[in-house]
Amino acid sequence: MAQWKAPEGVEVRGGWDDAFARILTEDALAFLAKLQRTFNSRRKDLLAERIVRQVALDAGEMPDFLEHTADVRESDWQVAPIPEPLQRRTVEITGPVDRKMVINALNSGADVFMADFEDANSPTWSNNLDGQINLRDAVLGSITYEHPTKGTYSLVTEPAVLLVRPRGWHLEEKQILVDGAPMSASLTDFGLYFFHNVKPLLEKGQGPYFYLPKLESHLEGRLWNDVFNLAQDELGIPRGTIKVTVLLENILLSYEIEELLYELREHIAGINAGRWDYIFSAIKKFKRHDVVFPDRGQITMGVPFMKAYTDLLVQTCHKRGAHAMGGMAAFIPSKDPAVNEVAYAKVAADKAREARDGFDGTWVAHPGLVQVARDAFTAVLGEQPHQKDRLREDVSVSAADLRDFEIQGGQITEAGLRLNVNVGIRYIASWLGGVGAAAIHNLMEDAATAEISRSQVWQWLLKGAALDDGRVVTRDLYDAIVDEELAKIRAEVGDEVFVTWRFDLARQVFDQVSTGEDFADFLTLVAYEHID
Repeated sequence: MAQWKAPEGVEVRGGWDDAFARILTEDALAFLAKLQRTFNSRRKDLLAERIVRQVALDAGEMPDFLEHTADVRESDWQVAPIPEPLQRRTVEITGPVDRKMVINALNSGADVFMADFEDANSPTWSNNLDGQINLRDAVLGSITYEHPTKGTYSLVTEPAVLLVRPRGWHLEEKQILVDGAPMSASLTDFGLYFFHNVKPLLEKGQGPYFYLPKLESHLEGRLWNDVFNLAQDELGIPRGTIKVTVLLENILLSYEIEELLYELREHIAGINAGRWDYIFSAIKKFKRHDVVFPDRGQITMGVPFMKAYTDLLVQTCHKRGAHAMGGMAAFIPSKDPAVNEVAYAKVAADKAREARDGFDGTWVAHPGLVQVARDAFTAVLGEQPHQKDRLREDVSVSAADLRDFEIQGGQITEAGLRLNVNVGIRYIASWLGGVGAAAIHNLMEDAATAEISRSQVWQWLLKGAALDDGRVVTRDLYDAIVDEELAKIRAEVGDEVFVTWRFDLARQVFDQVSTGEDFADFLTLVAYEHID
């Protein structure tokens, strides 16, 4: 066992071994403690401000563009230059930080790999620490994986550019305490990766690049910017070396895109258009309003509020010199060629739409989709690395457009209710079992899918919504469908897997976040209590 001790005021509660000791060095933990002591109170204040804004929304107040920041929107400024490794981002692949996935994603042929400590990762202590080890080895180029039958996996000569997504501001890391309080999960994930990898990355001509999730205001972006400045100063790195892309996955942030870019202007490279999380946020933020969404499959990117925010995103990013990144294609290639043919055509059409709308690149969840997405974008971009010269001056989005939730012909069906129940419980069981990226019904699902699933069920129950056949969504109907779907799952996976993967507990968690009188902000906050 390596010699090790924690800095004063820092306690590590998680399991320990020599591999973890190389990540949780005394210097690294002291760096985390500095971040935590400097910024955690502001983090908590901003989380409290989310509650204040929600109370106002529940009382009927409508969001609008901010009056006091009009000068930011009206003045002439640009984000700082984007470094060469981030100029071409036509296809980005995403996935968790387990060792095999890291290698396969970096070798996938995508331009960028977003290694995910957030929605695609079940934040067990071993997953988080193993993930840091895997990324360190990837940065050093020494990462390998021994497959029991396929031999040794290692990196290709020119792997994808690595970006890292830390957990959101709302999450904590219960296995590390600073002055008796849990570390911010965001600061933990960011701090450990930055501390161990910034200098090796700079030596190879790249840099510490990140994706920032779950932001709800430009002030939360300002907090990140201050974190970056302190982190760079502490390690003697020039300010602006860190580059980030923000995920626009909360409807309130759509009213503050320019302000967000301005706050992060020395560090930001682009903004990505989330999908399921964005819909989830719309349900959550407007839960006390007269809004009922249809089956999630009917909430396409062409419905008014989704088209409004993506058009505004592209226009605003390009106006300020940042990249606009499109959303996820979650399909997993099947062994059935006919299934693949239909799915690939849908993915190609969706990516072609993004390229026509002005996006500079897009996301996929599986290496098999990299070329499909690239072909769709190349048909529009040609050899250009991006299309930031498309300013989309034709776009005019009002505050009301961003909350135009009308979906013509939208219906709630029994099949849609069953899908939400089935997928939600399956995903939570996977997450509780330590797997945050779950293959469900030929799709690679992460926490965002479970969030939209349970939030729709919660909304339909609250509103007493009617199915297309006239039946009302009641608790009795919900309970009956949950029982039936759980029985189907048990028959499919078998009794042993059903018990081992704690499907009964997954059902309890799903019940809690789908039927509670109060809406749980994030199901991961509830489920985190059940993992180590």
